[in-house]
Amino acid sequence: MPSVFHWEVRVYYEDTDAGGIVYYANYLKFFERARTEWLRAIGVGQQVLLEQHDALFVVKSVSVDYHAPARLDDTVRLTLNIAKMGRASIVFLQQAWRGETLLNTAQVKVGCVDSSMRPRAVPVPVAERMRAA
Repeated sequence: MPSVFHWEVRVYYEDTDAGGIVYYANYLKFFERARTEWLRAIGVGQQVLLEQHDALFVVKSVSVDYHAPARLDDTVRLTLNIAKMGRASIVFLQQAWRGETLLNTAQVKVGCVDSSMRPRAVPVPVAERMRAA
């Protein structure tokens, strides 16, 4: 399976709660951005995916474990790798790190659908890029 992708994000005031700690749901936003940046890094633009292949990726399920808090102004390193790739779905293992401290772990299952939201196979050229990443 593909290697681990890394992407960094800075924690801004808008990402935190009243105590200056990253609000739990914002990790999902961070992980979404990391998946988008990973797609860009392997040469897959989501708008092009829709226009040329009538394909979209949608989140089907998420399982999250919180280990330690991130705080205002922290730099958080997000990692992503494919745990399992099916014909029309992908399971990602994603993590958030501050230095050597694991902050958050998520397993995100993403399905491929067409513009009518019907399941469809991941387009062959896209699946090939994902496997080769």
